[in-house]
Amino acid sequence: MAELILHHYASSPFSEKIRLILGWKQLAWKSVIVPSILPKPDVMALTGGYRKTPFLQIGSHIYCDTALICDVLEHLQPEPALYPAAHKGLARVVAQWADERLFWAAMSYNFQPKGIAQVFGGGAPEQWGPIAKTFGEDRARMRTAVPRAPAPDAAAAYRSYLRRLSDMLHAQRYLLGDTPCVADFAAYHPLWFTQTQTPAMAGILEATPAVQAWMARLAAIGHGSRTELDAAAAIAHCAASQGVGAVLADQPFQDEHGFPLGSRVSISSDSFGPEPSSGELVAATRMHYTIRRVDERAGVVHVHFPRIGYVLKKEET
Repeated sequence: MAELILHHYASSPFSEKIRLILGWKQLAWKSVIVPSILPKPDVMALTGGYRKTPFLQIGSHIYCDTALICDVLEHLQPEPALYPAAHKGLARVVAQWADERLFWAAMSYNFQPKGIAQVFGGGAPEQWGPIAKTFGEDRARMRTAVPRAPAPDAAAAYRSYLRRLSDMLHAQRYLLGDTPCVADFAAYHPLWFTQTQTPAMAGILEATPAVQAWMARLAAIGHGSRTELDAAAAIAHCAASQGVGAVLADQPFQDEHGFPLGSRVSISSDSFGPEPSSGELVAATRMHYTIRRVDERAGVVHVHFPRIGYVLKKEET
């Protein structure tokens, strides 16, 4: 198996989702820490524009968005399964709900003044205020179709969602059965942020002890075998690994847009992180897109995106 390189940062909730899945599948991986806000020149060398965290590098192939990363890890290590045979569709639907509705309710709730102070180091507002302002402005530029809910509405939604998770755990250890699946890891990471990054806000979890016990079981999985790597080494590895790292099955071209493979295209998120990545379209399957691009440091890079949640456009030449 080619080495797995996860580009992430410690407090990123979506990164925690993937770190825990790497632990669940007992995979060894290399860790590259990326900035939480722009500028991200080393990220851009690999992705061509995509700036969300995390992304997975395998050789000269870059896999964007945790939904696609989950599929890649499942292909590389089918057991234990993220998508249990009896609940494949349900697991994906619950995971998508968690990554979207649950995540945004939780984060809108977490980023109230007490939570913000903890995220940015505590102390007096004049100490963390400028950093928080810069971070907030960065995230505002990323929000294209995800309005931030007012704190009271976010709290109400978050409480309701926690009760629904608790109901799912009434007679079983995990959301869809006796073992974790992708639904568990997707639902866990926004709650992890509340518990570990904004503990001043974590009292909301106390009303659902079944959820707290479930979180403890997931946290105990750990992150697998991790070693550190710097960004320059990861870029050099990409350049030295041309043609290495293709994981996704070679599936038929599925044309929904009316232009062929080989077209110059851009791909961007439809809701959060609008910055496009551009390149030559070399795959458009039922599940994913792939573009081929060239970077002066990274060489020829294949960048992969899930279809769901992303917009493909033809660029004029």
